[in-house]
Amino acid sequence: MDRLIAAASRALAAGDPVTALKRVALRGDPEALALRGIAMAQLGELTRAKELLRQAARGFGPEEAIAHARCLLAEAEIALVARDLNGPAQKIGATGALLEACGDLANAAHAACLEARRLLLIGRLDGAERTLTGLDFLALPLASRTGYWLAAAGIAMRRIRASDARAALDQAALAAREAGIPSLAAEVRRALEALDAPAARLIGSDGEVLLGLAEVERLITSGTVVADACRTVVRAGLTVVPLASRPVLFALVRALAEAWPGDVPRETLIARAFRVRDADESHRARLRVEIGRLRKALGKLAGLNATKRGFVLRPHGGQAAVALAPPTEGEHAEVLALLADGEAWSSSALALALGVSPRSVQRALEALAVAGEVQSFGRGRACRWTASLLPGFPTSLLLPAPAPRG
Repeated sequence: MDRLIAAASRALAAGDPVTALKRVALRGDPEALALRGIAMAQLGELTRAKELLRQAARGFGPEEAIAHARCLLAEAEIALVARDLNGPAQKIGATGALLEACGDLANAAHAACLEARRLLLIGRLDGAERTLTGLDFLALPLASRTGYWLAAAGIAMRRIRASDARAALDQAALAAREAGIPSLAAEVRRALEALDAPAARLIGSDGEVLLGLAEVERLITSGTVVADACRTVVRAGLTVVPLASRPVLFALVRALAEAWPGDVPRETLIARAFRVRDADESHRARLRVEIGRLRKALGKLAGLNATKRGFVLRPHGGQAAVALAPPTEGEHAEVLALLADGEAWSSSALALALGVSPRSVQRALEALAVAGEVQSFGRGRACRWTASLLPGFPTSLLLPAPAPRG
């Protein structure tokens, strides 16, 4: 084994890219190029890192399939960190399967962990959970185990399982300490801050209250009828009525839940549901139709009673009713929520994560840029958007170093 290559590999595994570069900075063989690319990625120079990894991949011959696949995996991880979710990041699963078939179980497990994080980013929670469950945790390199627990915590947070999320972050902190890599410990601290931050607003007749994730979990398991604007559903315990495709019905039930146990005037319901200022008889007729549809949709959870001035929500079983909303709302709030992770996103990745057209995201980004809430850097396909004042680069890129040939 080449002494300098081995020393650079050890430095990268320990999270020390500067020392790794000192060992291989002047070399142009494929192994050195791959290690230089990984080091540059850890330092945040993602464009240069991709160039080096592509050169390394071209330098490995047909008989060096494992080394070539490792370069592809490293490039895919860079794409994932750069929030380029439509390119090499989509090939993580296939690359991991190739590595497993070739007997490189450590990097195959690392690839599965990356795939879980990709699926989590685009909201595919079931797929992310299956991928994490199916990977060989003991095969993961020490530096990759923190990423495993961060992905598990992210899934738990999205599923509103606060205790599971905290337990996973405790494991992530332990893994980061065992790895001895400060950047991993910093990423765990940021995740803990996100877990402790307000997760939603409780809106009722008494006003608004910010809730943490654990409080949200207790609320939605209490049997209270919740008009959940975070997921556009109405829920009570295990019963969930999805209304994402019926925005008028959700606007009505949210207004009624916010006012419970009081009623809501017809004019207010018309304004909230139809977004008009001056109601006429046609709006009142339409309101009656939509109230009938809502009454049918909520049959398992609550009834709707007419009052002299409007309508009132009557949860079954004497339960209470409240509305739950994101901590902040407004136009383009979903885009800002994704950018709040501090990473630099491409508009195409935002569109993929939100399930909308790229042009819709582009219009939202342009409006937010005019308002000074986001900014971009780069041009064309390399353009990235961030909510921070300076382009943020990740600290979590800790790729298993390719083993040298020979």
